[in-house]
Amino acid sequence: MKIIAIANQKGGVGKTTTSVNLGACLAAKGARVIVLDLDPQANTTSALDLVPGEFPSVYDSLIEGADVATLVQPTKYENLSIIPCDLQLAGCEIELARAEDHLVRLRGILHSFRAASDADYMLIDCPPSLGILMTSALAAADELLIPLQCEYFGLVGLSEIVKVLEMVATSGANPDVEIEGIVMTMADSRTNLTQQVIEEVQRVFKDTVYRTIIPRSIALGESPSHGRTIIDYKPASAGACAYQALAEEFLERHATVAAG
Repeated sequence: MKIIAIANQKGGVGKTTTSVNLGACLAAKGARVIVLDLDPQANTTSALDLVPGEFPSVYDSLIEGADVATLVQPTKYENLSIIPCDLQLAGCEIELARAEDHLVRLRGILHSFRAASDADYMLIDCPPSLGILMTSALAAADELLIPLQCEYFGLVGLSEIVKVLEMVATSGANPDVEIEGIVMTMADSRTNLTQQVIEEVQRVFKDTVYRTIIPRSIALGESPSHGRTIIDYKPASAGACAYQALAEEFLERHATVAAG
């Protein structure tokens, strides 16, 4: 099982949208996917039609020592499961901060879980901050996927998260973690700024940037309120087509890595 943290310390960039819909599209293509909701806002949990607080969350493993395998819940979509979240996780950073192993605790519990799991991928939806939960996710992940909004401030935030990733790697907590890719989100083809931001990110990060670009889409904004993924809610929409293309590109990348 490959663990991918989906993170950006800036909120509102399509992080949860990407976690939910990339996971759903991968599952629809036959990959077995677990989405770990590590954001105390629990938006991923709600978007996959579970009620936050109704089931145990990763808090139970991080703080109380519960077996991660007991936290995995099925969704209404074949091949797609979730480790849900609730507001209890909001206090987790304070409790974790008191522990000497706070940076690597999540890594430890997921290491033993992945050995027994038959899932292909775990996608970790991280909170929009540079706190302990995000750094714990980076310490636990094999790769980092960065959703990046097509605007100027997105470029500023990108440099910050790259620095945090380098800190996690050089600290020894996870020396092998690397950027899997950058996904440009909320693109508005009508503006010059969108194209300028895309070109600048491609210039600096080159092939790390996904060819697939996620457009601004009303349907993508609406689907979570219905507890449905975009390919279930409006499968012919531009957002659905984009996430299906992103899933295909994601699988191509990982097939190449596996073959190599």
